[in-house]
Amino acid sequence: MTNGKSLYARLGGYDAVTAVVNDLLPRLTSDPGLQRFWAHRGEDGLLREKQLLIDFLCHAAGGPMYYTGRDMMLTHKGMRISAADWHAFIGHVQATLDQFKLPARERGEVLAFVESTRGDIVEA
Repeated sequence: MTNGKSLYARLGGYDAVTAVVNDLLPRLTSDPGLQRFWAHRGEDGLLREKQLLIDFLCHAAGGPMYYTGRDMMLTHKGMRISAADWHAFIGHVQATLDQFKLPARERGEVLAFVESTRGDIVEA
């Protein structure tokens, strides 16, 4: 925490996290190398996934949201997410953080957290 504020508060709270997710998901789903992960998904499933991502990120950043989804390993098991897929994903995360001009300290914390999930997500 900086000045007693959680990362969640320093990021701008729920609305800011939601804005980031609203920017990131279209980048991911339109990437020719990654869009296979969302192929054949219904609109309701995509909306549920989006809300789970918002809840997960808010909770992980110290916010008041309760994440009800499965853990990252179980959620991504069998998806055959490769190191190349991860690299593409991280590129989109960085582009989104650039879009929102996230300060260096918060950017570093967000990227460190995202990177901490890699071992549970990347299979190949």
